[in-house]
Amino acid sequence: MALSIPQSFQGRFMKEGARAFKGLDEVVLRNIEACSELGNQLRTTFGPNGMNKLIINDIEKEFVTTDAATIIRELDVIHPAAQLLSFAAQCVEEGPGDGVNTAVILSVALLEGAGELIRAGLKPVEVIDGYTEVHKSLMEKIESFVIAKATELHDVKEVKKYLKAAVMSKQLIHVDKITELAAEACVQVSSKSGKAFNVDNVRMVKIPGGTINDSTVVNGMVFHRASETDRRSVENAKVALFACPFDILQTETKGTVLLNNADELMEFSGNEEKEVEKQIKELHDAGINVVVAAGKFGDLYIHYLNKYNIMGVRLVSKFDLRRLCRMLGAPAQAVICTPSLDHVGQCDKVSQKELSGQQTIVFEKSGQTGSIASIVIRGATMQQMNDVERALDDAINNYKLLTRDNRLVGGAGTFEVQVARHVEYLANKNSTVSQYVMHKFGQAYQSLPKQLAKNAGLNETQALASLIAEQKKNDGPIGIDIFEAGKYIDVKKENIYDSYLAKAKAIEVAVDSAIQILRVDQIIMARAAGGPNLKAPRPQDPEGNDDGMA
Repeated sequence: MALSIPQSFQGRFMKEGARAFKGLDEVVLRNIEACSELGNQLRTTFGPNGMNKLIINDIEKEFVTTDAATIIRELDVIHPAAQLLSFAAQCVEEGPGDGVNTAVILSVALLEGAGELIRAGLKPVEVIDGYTEVHKSLMEKIESFVIAKATELHDVKEVKKYLKAAVMSKQLIHVDKITELAAEACVQVSSKSGKAFNVDNVRMVKIPGGTINDSTVVNGMVFHRASETDRRSVENAKVALFACPFDILQTETKGTVLLNNADELMEFSGNEEKEVEKQIKELHDAGINVVVAAGKFGDLYIHYLNKYNIMGVRLVSKFDLRRLCRMLGAPAQAVICTPSLDHVGQCDKVSQKELSGQQTIVFEKSGQTGSIASIVIRGATMQQMNDVERALDDAINNYKLLTRDNRLVGGAGTFEVQVARHVEYLANKNSTVSQYVMHKFGQAYQSLPKQLAKNAGLNETQALASLIAEQKKNDGPIGIDIFEAGKYIDVKKENIYDSYLAKAKAIEVAVDSAIQILRVDQIIMARAAGGPNLKAPRPQDPEGNDDGMA
């Protein structure tokens, strides 16, 4: 007689094909292994000497970068625990805008330490309690690790010092030029009245050709466009902006016109031309010499714009039109009309320039400050310019953080070693089981300067031990010299600073992510939805022509 085995609890309330996992081996430790795999992909990109990753996403677009946020965004992460880390990285990117790699590597190191403790017999709840205790104590202590404050946020020379470390981690070779571009652009659009800094006010335009050193900052906006009319340059421009095509609008429904003879045909066409000329003449009489429209320019309108010597600029992006309206201080008109004086934009110069064979329209404002600044990025390849753009983005986000909290901590592994030393001090004072968890927390933080040294080609264990001894000896902000083995730098003298807010947010996200993953004791997966198989992506052209996707 066959023995009847009752169906499992999950099988009674879930559809056929659903899967459930539970237990330390199947869930907790497997989750840690999956997160560790993700961390291993990012560790070699950490620091100024980090290695590039060549990422090809699902639409065959290529990325060559060391930027952790870009790598995680383009990877198709499937494992649910690793996806939690990906979401945490996105939160850091959307919040502080810098410190993504630090947060992910620290979170993975915490999980790996927790895995060792769990295998040794500790329960996940004990590890969670220990991490929570250390985190609470650490957030109260790290304020004492502040070594400087960014007080001169409207001085380009001083701002360059504050942003140097953020750029160095992405573009070590061109750090001076990129830092100068970011500092100049941020200072131009920053408000001395205390108004919040908006990163959207710094725009970036990539124009292939030249070198990184040919990149410039424009106090205004730059567009990949050519003038629609014959006029190419206007001084003291008065700009009329329209959120519609600059053409004769077509009705939504079909219309029929009955013409009985040739005279009526000539009169019909002539009235249309007279109406268009009347509109352009009214603009000219109002002093307007530049017209910007969010659509095509009709041939008849171009003819009369040329007749009255008015420059025409077409914008295809509604977002660019909104930014230009904000820069010029004028709203866009919904229909073609003559705007009132308070609805006319003012600009010192509008001109068409050719850069490496590409036509650009530049709206410039004179003076040291403005509402919008544009960084014109030059480079030999689009991949290189994209990587420079990511470095500039990190620098601009760091400036944003400094406008909110001007406290600075030491870079080059200084802050991480200070944190690790404090955690070790707490662990040595503790006599409960939590001391083992605290030791693992300290080791997790030590993994950051160790990885920094390892990527620089140094002996990471020796470099870390020597750095800790050097800090105890000098009791100052001493960091790792990535250029010479056995040497150390005074980060204040070398201007290697990190934002306090970025570091604090990285700790918070890393600990919260690790605790959240450790709290998972069961994974329940519904049956995959049915449907046709997705079409395989089109392979790249062997000659490198991929229709501009890469």
